[in-house]
Amino acid sequence: MDVHWRYIAASRNSYAALYAACEQEGFILDPVDSPVGDVTCYSLNSLNAPRYLKEIRDAPCITILGGPHASAYPAEMTGIADYVIVGEGEFVLPGLLLSLQEGRPPPPGVATTSGYNTPDTSVRLDAYPPFTKMKGYIEISRGCPFGCTYCQTPRIFGTRMRHRGIDTITRFARRFRDARFVTPNALAYGSDGINPRPDKVKALLSSLQHEKQRIYFGTFPSEVRPEWVTRETLDLIVTYCDNKRLHFGAQSGSNRVLSSLRRGHTVEDVVHAVELCKEYGLTPVVDCIVAIPGEDDEDQLSTARLIQWISSRGTVHVHRFLPLPGTPLEKTSPRSILPEVERLLGSLALSGKVTGSWGDPTRRFF
Repeated sequence: MDVHWRYIAASRNSYAALYAACEQEGFILDPVDSPVGDVTCYSLNSLNAPRYLKEIRDAPCITILGGPHASAYPAEMTGIADYVIVGEGEFVLPGLLLSLQEGRPPPPGVATTSGYNTPDTSVRLDAYPPFTKMKGYIEISRGCPFGCTYCQTPRIFGTRMRHRGIDTITRFARRFRDARFVTPNALAYGSDGINPRPDKVKALLSSLQHEKQRIYFGTFPSEVRPEWVTRETLDLIVTYCDNKRLHFGAQSGSNRVLSSLRRGHTVEDVVHAVELCKEYGLTPVVDCIVAIPGEDDEDQLSTARLIQWISSRGTVHVHRFLPLPGTPLEKTSPRSILPEVERLLGSLALSGKVTGSWGDPTRRFF
């Protein structure tokens, strides 16, 4: 059976992981720029989905669709793709390809126009290599115990953290000169995501340390949580890692809004994390969201003041609130941005202290 992967830059890390998982079962996902062969697989997010749905609907082959958009809207997507994978794909995609090859019904975790059976497994990360021929960042943890109301991560991967073993991480990290990792909270490695285990983080980082390799931990493409930034964890980063930046989310400068978002931290935690980073010689890179539904003018102004304060000590990445499918805030809309906030963000952007986009977020994907 001739199987292909529709290459889309935004899903390249998913491609690397699923290529490795399918290769174990004898399927090679050759990259293509249009649907061809017996089967073409897609992974879409909710920003790029509109660009590809007609292509999938009109494809001259069997189509398999996964990714955040498919996981949020499986019923709708079964009217466009032949098979829709809901949630994690490492176990389900190879199983679906085998069932197609052998003429059997699809496994649990696959939606079709005939219905959907909930998956009866969750992925054990060490059962699959993070990548093989198609290189990607090394995913060291999956899942998040925090139910932030705007975030798809716990809805797709669950609230229980799972971790890849140190031996596997180290072996694959050696294939890079600069090793970078995927995780919702790098400092939560080895823990339940709520109670820190710095001993586990130390064991990982000390194992990764190698004279011919640079380690970037808690920075792109991952981050940490602000309340996990402590002297103990920063000691580990400056001892074992090469990054001079640390990336974490503030999201709002209002404790009322943070509580409504279920962030699980306070503005004071963010301020403390920024100050500790500067003490340790690290540049804080902090995410903030503007135009959050339910915030009032004072909440937004508080966020603007926090952005201005952080920008004098580090960098702020700002984006306009985007209601993501499958989240509690899915059916909400961003509120307006105050003119004085627009002016401040524009001024800080010109000085290079603020990055991101607080206009229409979909414009970045077309």
